[in-house]
Parts: sequence; C-alpha cells; structure tokens
Amino acid sequence: MVEVENLTKYYGEFPAIDGVTFESKKGEILGFLGPNAAGKTTTMRIMTGFMPPTSGTARIGGHDIVEEPLEAKRQIGYLPENVPLYEDMSVGHFLSFFARLRGIRGPNVAKRVKYAMEATNIAEREHWLIGKLSKGFRRRVGIAQALVHDPPLLILDEPTEGLDPIQIIEIRELIRSLRGNHTVILSTHILPEAQVMADRIVIINRGRVVAIDTTQNLLNRIQLARKMRLQVRGPQKDVTARLKAVGGVQDVKVERSEDGTTAYVIEGAIDKDIRQALSESVVKSGWSLLELETVDTTLEDIFLQFTRQGKPEAQVQ
Repeated sequence: MVEVENLTKYYGEFPAIDGVTFESKKGEILGFLGPNAAGKTTTMRIMTGFMPPTSGTARIGGHDIVEEPLEAKRQIGYLPENVPLYEDMSVGHFLSFFARLRGIRGPNVAKRVKYAMEATNIAEREHWLIGKLSKGFRRRVGIAQALVHDPPLLILDEPTEGLDPIQIIEIRELIRSLRGNHTVILSTHILPEAQVMADRIVIINRGRVVAIDTTQNLLNRIQLARKMRLQVRGPQKDVTARLKAVGGVQDVKVERSEDGTTAYVIEGAIDKDIRQALSESVVKSGWSLLELETVDTTLEDIFLQFTRQGKPEAQVQ
C-alpha cells in the first residue's frame, strides 16, 4: 500500500531525513516512532504531498507522490497534529464540505458523511457547532474528515495528543477498529500507544530509520538477558554477594532500599530460569523474600536501545 524509498530532505546543508525507506502493508497499523526532531513530521509531510523531497519518493497505492501527486493524494486521509477545524460550522456541514472538496458529489455526500460520523461515533453531534465540542470530540471530527472520502491510507499524527485518559482510550479503540479496512500510519511519542495498537513499528532517529519490525521481534533482538526483580529483607551487602554467587546470574543492581528492605534487579542468562535458585538462596540464608517477579522488556527499552546507538539497524519487513 505504501512504499517509501530513499526519502531525503535537506534544509540548507542540514538533512532533516536521510534515505528513509520503509513500506506499509494493506490493512495494517504501522507505528511511526522517534524522538523530537527525528524526522517524523517531515516524512509525513512529504508522503502527503505537503512538501517535495530533495530526493527519493513515496508511492501511495502505486502512485508516485512526486510524479502523480493528485492520484497519490486521493489515496490519503490525513490528520495533522494540530487539526484545522472551522469552529463556526456544524459537524455535519463541515464533513459535507470536506466530502465535496474530496470530489464526492450528489447523494454520495450524505452517505459518506453518515459513514464517517458513525465510524467515529459522533452522529449525535451532527448539528453541534464544532467550537462547542470537547477536545476529544474535536479530535474525532478530525479523524472523520480524514475518513470521509474512504481513503485506503490514513496518516494520523499524534491523534491522542492533549486528551484525557478516557478520551485516549476511546480514540485508541476507534483507530483499532479501522484496521483491515484502512492502512493506518500512526505517528506518536506515546510508546505504550504504539505497542497496543501497531502491527509493526518503524523507529526513526536523526533522520534515518534504525529499526522496522513487529514489537515482539524487536524485543527478541535486544533481549540478551532475563531480568527479575527481587525484594529482600536482609543486609544489603550480604544479600548482594549471595545473589551474585547464584549460577547463571550475570548482574545484580540495587533498585531501591528502605527500612532494611532492598529491591534488586537481577540479570540472568536468557536461556536459563534461575528463579528457584534465587529464592532458595535467599530463604536458606535466613532472609525474608518479599517479592520475586520477571521484568518484561518494553517498547520503551526497544526505543532507547535503537535511538541511543544512532546507527541504522538491519531491518526486517
């Protein structure tokens, strides 16, 4: 559905993005992640035809955004981070206006507006002025305008930015419901958001793609040790030494200590389960084992791993 190939954009001598390459499959949700100034917005602006690249291109549904801009743009529904809404228009009139701008005519306008409102659960607000809506409903209107012409591709830039927790959950559920019928490229700096919604992840750093894969595959690539957290009541120096002596333990770090109780993070061999050995070592020493749990690697760990090293990684499509 989407093919981004060697996309490069220079501002003077500064490369905002440099050789960005990735693809998005039909019907999937692709998370597009990166720290501030990594090149996410520049990439999306080029993909939507908002600005030209210095070199490279993007193809949307087989249409080159540089050579066939009008055909490519017809394939796209775009939600920018700051949604431009006409506050003195009602929701229904606003969506009808955008439907006509998108080339929809006659009775099809009402059909598409009805679909977009039902899909985003704002039909009951059809006659409300946009300026009277809450921020969550305004965001829904923004998604509805991106949907109104039934594009195969949706590009959503920070769709939950500034929303309260309930609104965030509702927008996430809405985006997940679009999977399959639409390809979605989701730009976000909220890592758990990408983890719960995206089928695959693209991580960009300093203008270059450093990783592309499913979250699980990326986890497997960086997880070189099994991590556990222990909370023990006992003398910290002695406990630390005893834990380090357990077979398979690679590292012991003190996470926090209070009132004679210390939390430790243990790194052990990835192919060896040392939980029983750890618990037996603590109990046989006469100390109290208050907690023993596995520490899962998160998308945040993946993100930090790939953005800190600053070099492109081997990419798995």
